[in-house]
Amino acid sequence: MNINTLKNEIMQGCRITMDEAIRLYNQPLKELCEGADEIRKHFCSNGFDICTIINGKCGRCSENCRFCAQSAHNHTGVEEYPLLSAEEITEEAKKNDRQGVLRYSIVTSGKRLSDPEVDRMCDAVRRIRKETGISVCVSFGLLNEEQYRKLKEAGVTRVHNNLETSRRNFPKVCTTHTFDDKIAAIRAAQAAGLSVCSGGIMGMGETPEDRIDMAFTLRELGVKSVPVNMLNPIKGTPLEHNQRLNAEDMCRIVAVYRFILPDASIRLAGGRGLLPDKGRSCFLAGANAAISGDMLTTAGITVETDMKMLNDLGYEVRYGNE
Repeated sequence: MNINTLKNEIMQGCRITMDEAIRLYNQPLKELCEGADEIRKHFCSNGFDICTIINGKCGRCSENCRFCAQSAHNHTGVEEYPLLSAEEITEEAKKNDRQGVLRYSIVTSGKRLSDPEVDRMCDAVRRIRKETGISVCVSFGLLNEEQYRKLKEAGVTRVHNNLETSRRNFPKVCTTHTFDDKIAAIRAAQAAGLSVCSGGIMGMGETPEDRIDMAFTLRELGVKSVPVNMLNPIKGTPLEHNQRLNAEDMCRIVAVYRFILPDASIRLAGGRGLLPDKGRSCFLAGANAAISGDMLTTAGITVETDMKMLNDLGYEVRYGNE
């Protein structure tokens, strides 16, 4: 396979096929990453998208996702608390806004928020939009179109809902909801006029073909913000003994994703802090977005540290409303 030829075809508007992506995955890493970075520059220039998250409701989740510290099926000793108040969520949004963060995501545990909880979060979003210039994303589980419309009217611009893995591999990760449940929620958000952020977790025992298959599903769904998480094996979860991926693994995944999703924001997310270079090599291999600050139940990388790294790499961090 000629990486340079494939790169040029993609920059001219061609779309990579599944077979090409599978063959690309095993190409020499240096050439692969360089090609991916050129595709990123061609479609996305040097713009960089930083977002932060707040854990708006923690623990006691009914779902049995095998990677998750917050599942009631797992015994991790994670802190548990109900939905935060609008005041608590807004104060954290103000802090992130002052740091120059583009987007602030409210994430809650559980299969889905109830209608009263959605109404409470709408109040919080309205307050954030009134008192800050930050964009708001929400990750509230498997909501329906009507609930998403309420959130959009309140000022939400994006919904996060990870596929987690491929359709084939999904039953090995979770059995209390399905891959099709995920797809339905994503389509409901899109029908409500919201953009979608969706990706998955790498290192859960999936194959390279699973990783590629998920990227093609995201392409079919028209998703333009794609979080690439690296599993942080948490004690008390069924995946606690999984071997961690390394920086080369993550660079290869990110680079192939850039070939499949040339104009997307490919976002380094959970697990980035486990990498020795905090993701720097991935930002030279096609990634052009990140979740900064703390993750849901694990420590992350400070916004200040990320800003310095990105400036050193020549990225232009996006500010304000989308």
